[in-house]
Amino acid sequence: AIFHNQLTANTHEHLQALAKEIGPILASYSSDILLDADIFNRIKTVYDFEKSQGQNSKLTQEQKELLEKNYSSFTRNGALLDSTKKNELRAIDEEQSKLSPQFAENVLKATNEFQMLVTKKEELDGLPESAIEAAKIAAEEKGHATGWLITLHAPSYIPYMQHCKNREGREKLFRAFGSRALGGSFDNKNNILKILELREKRAQLLGYKNHASFVLEKRMAEKPEKVLKFLEKIKVASINAAYTDVKKVQEYAVSQGGLQELMPWDFAYWSERLKEHLFQFSDEDLRPYFKLENVIAGVFEHARKLYGLKFTESSDYPRYHDDVKTYEVHDEKTNEYIGLFYADFFPRETKSGGAWMTNYFEQGYFKNSVHRPHVAIVCNFTKPTKDKPALITFNEVRTLFHEFGHSLHSLLSKCNYRSLSGTNVYWDFVELPSQIMENWTLEKEGLDLFARHYKTNEKIPSELTQKIKDSSHFLAGYASLRQVTFALLDMAYHTTDFRKIQDPVEFENSITDQLRVLPKVDGTNFSCAFTHVFAGGYSAAYYSYKWAEVLDADAFELFKENGIFDVDTATKFKENILSRGGTEHPMELYKKFRGREPDPDALLRRDGLI
Repeated sequence: AIFHNQLTANTHEHLQALAKEIGPILASYSSDILLDADIFNRIKTVYDFEKSQGQNSKLTQEQKELLEKNYSSFTRNGALLDSTKKNELRAIDEEQSKLSPQFAENVLKATNEFQMLVTKKEELDGLPESAIEAAKIAAEEKGHATGWLITLHAPSYIPYMQHCKNREGREKLFRAFGSRALGGSFDNKNNILKILELREKRAQLLGYKNHASFVLEKRMAEKPEKVLKFLEKIKVASINAAYTDVKKVQEYAVSQGGLQELMPWDFAYWSERLKEHLFQFSDEDLRPYFKLENVIAGVFEHARKLYGLKFTESSDYPRYHDDVKTYEVHDEKTNEYIGLFYADFFPRETKSGGAWMTNYFEQGYFKNSVHRPHVAIVCNFTKPTKDKPALITFNEVRTLFHEFGHSLHSLLSKCNYRSLSGTNVYWDFVELPSQIMENWTLEKEGLDLFARHYKTNEKIPSELTQKIKDSSHFLAGYASLRQVTFALLDMAYHTTDFRKIQDPVEFENSITDQLRVLPKVDGTNFSCAFTHVFAGGYSAAYYSYKWAEVLDADAFELFKENGIFDVDTATKFKENILSRGGTEHPMELYKKFRGREPDPDALLRRDGLI
């Protein structure tokens, strides 16, 4: 776990080379355990005895879940196969262990490879001063005496696409981003085909129709058919709204500059202009109120008000990079030690893109006692410049709250067994604690805790917080359809016979063309950089973001009814969701918190789609 955390957060060529050696060793070690007949027979003996006890069982609910999880982890990894098929499964797992790191490595190298050096400042017209300063620093770091460097890393790419007037530059950047790991030295097409083949063969070896059926057996959704029905409902509610969103942006762009056809590299730019026009503010107006240190203090204050946690920065712990900060976490009232929290916020060439939460040590029983967790969040936020502190965007604020929600799931865990603690829950349930935290960023009461101007320390004006809330539905149809598209593509990859997928580019187009609301751009492809699915844990599970959004929208309605910092509601959420991990079926945990099953329309209501 520690090795792979470093591989994504602070990699280098030596680690990448080691990954190719370590992956097969770990896969073989895992197979040695999961395919060991003697170990499995001991587990099966306990499992069969427990089944025979019925109502007379003396196990706690957590112990029952542990037994079920261990038994199924063996059977779902080949324990019931004969020796020939066990060897076949072992070979598949070893090969898979090499492919996913290779996929991620290719995406990172392709991202780092592209650099656009701008030598004329007028070609940066429209770009916020903070982004221009960051581009200047990036150029200097790369040894350029003059100019500004634009890259495909999010803090550089997103502001350029949203604000730079240079349409040719936006097109160049868009095409580069959309063709990462598609062809060239870091091509991922064959990796995709091989991963899909191995996943399907593995599932069928274990008696499942396909990889999606195998994965979803241990998810709240249970079956591919249920996922597809769920996604279809959201697609129907989203697609007309998405077309309307694009039409509004197109009409506004035409009215402002005679643009005849809105291309994908125009959308972020002109939607940002329309947002400014409709709501009379821009994301850049918000940045001065989101100094990173203040936002961190703010998210800690949310944890204090909701769950009674106290975060104290400490230099007593080793760090893997100078950017990393470490915090001790205690219960505010009792001073009980809760855990250790690492925060790693800024992009670098040694770090994968995106944002994630991970564990260096999970809560639970270890060497004769129950230990507290060591938790980390890793992000790629806007860096400070020579003249300004790190002033992050509102989307970055939401990302921080999101990943912090995952952290709370681990930090507040009170389980006996590490394999059930914290975020070790069904994949379509794991996003509930993270996504619900984003809701507080849309509430004035939440923003008032940390949103202060970095120069004057003045609280963010009420009219600006209202504009943030009013604009939260802006392009909701487009955003929803985009996520549904990714989820449907993921499901298509893992429910289609791999032999029918000859070319990932053609296959992706066959699935997404019917969902496309902007013109297709030849030479671009999303799949080759779809690390969530081909190098992360989201294969046949990308739908879980939307699934968990239903849960978080429904759950936050209760906070809204009772007060967003209502201690009783927060305590119910902590005791029934955050502290319980995977010790009980997630629907049962949710019903204990909410008093009923989630309302499936809660998400569509929140997004203004019904």
